[in-house]
Amino acid sequence: MKLNSTYRRLWSLVAGILLILPYYGSQAQDKKTLSLKEAITLSIQNSKELKLSQAKIDAAFASVKTANNAQLPDLSVSGSYLRINSPNISLKAGGSDSSGGGSSTPKVNQVAYAMATVSVPIFSGFILQSQKASARYLAEAAKLDADKDREAVIQNTVDAYSNLYKSQQAVLLVQENLKQQQQRVTDFSNLEKNGILARNDLLKAQLQASNVEVSLLEAESNLKLANISMNLLLGLPESTELAIDMNAFDQQVPAGAKAVTEWEALALQNRKDAAALGFREKAADANIKATKGAYYPSVALTGGYVALDVPNFVTVTNAVNAGIGVKYNASSLWKNGSKVAEAKVQLQQVKVNEEMLTDNIHIAVNRAYQDYLVNQKKIDMYQTAIDQSEENYKIVKNKQENNLATTTDLLEADVANVQAKLNRAFAKADAMVSYTKLLETAGLLNESGPLVSGK
Repeated sequence: MKLNSTYRRLWSLVAGILLILPYYGSQAQDKKTLSLKEAITLSIQNSKELKLSQAKIDAAFASVKTANNAQLPDLSVSGSYLRINSPNISLKAGGSDSSGGGSSTPKVNQVAYAMATVSVPIFSGFILQSQKASARYLAEAAKLDADKDREAVIQNTVDAYSNLYKSQQAVLLVQENLKQQQQRVTDFSNLEKNGILARNDLLKAQLQASNVEVSLLEAESNLKLANISMNLLLGLPESTELAIDMNAFDQQVPAGAKAVTEWEALALQNRKDAAALGFREKAADANIKATKGAYYPSVALTGGYVALDVPNFVTVTNAVNAGIGVKYNASSLWKNGSKVAEAKVQLQQVKVNEEMLTDNIHIAVNRAYQDYLVNQKKIDMYQTAIDQSEENYKIVKNKQENNLATTTDLLEADVANVQAKLNRAFAKADAMVSYTKLLETAGLLNESGPLVSGK
């Protein structure tokens, strides 16, 4: 009996575990460890901007196909069947009226005919060739625009990952500081009870602990917002709790070996938007040639087939024709000039945009380069600040214990120490972000790069 009772308890325990496991499994699914490389991969896969870019590429290549199809033969087939009344037919020949004298006329009450025509363009004033070239150039420009959008998505992901890293670092550091503050309050309470410490100093410590608790609430709120933003960017459920690689920004960022002029040269060579404008200039030039093509005649090979059946009257079959057709619209001599002028204006606009982009590249590269250098220096400066603040805190704490410094001095030293640690953690992330931004402005940022792939 006792054995059966033991088995029942054992089976109850097992059943309870089996019931609980799915719950914990569902909870675990809401947590995800995320590396920077994985974040970039997910953002590229789920980016709405890149899906729109792909749609533009598809549309551009559809235009290329349409331009190519314009050179294919045109084939049309038509036919009709008509019911008509019995007409009065008078056939006159040699000045005599054949309707009288007992002559008979055919009874016609229906007509059927079919026609097929084919036309193969031979020469169209270079319009078709120019339109094909323009469509190809615009398709290449669309592909380069998509590459530029891809770089922007990667940079946005690095920024979001950096913000999430900063938020998590802030929570960890504030939590650690809160433990120290709570321990200080406990120590000060004991000293105050024994009459060693003034109550006012205890109140200062308690106030400092309360302030840190408020800071922790704010840090946790910022972390939740950063987590939600990252989930939206990656296409993950909003409730997913992300745990990022806390060492993601510990890898060394290359020192500024290249001069800013080298970065500018790289940008002019590799920027996708600059290359896209180059193709748009070629497309605009081809469009001018296509517009001027209206001044020329068009020539085509033509052919056709006709069949006609009028019962009791006439039947036509095997009526095949072939030849060369020439078409010229003389009005283009005075109408087409405005279209050519409009096409030339479009080309000029593209050239102005190229000049503006060159200026913008110059400014963007210099700004990114300076930010990169500053953030590189900040890491070492903040590390020095941490060493100094820790040493200062030890000195002030020793003085405070020996009544040579006030509690206020101790609390200020503690705040300075925490702030220095936060600054260095943020500086590491900022250094990485500034370097990827420099790569983006130079047209060198991609998901396979060593800094964003974790290699």
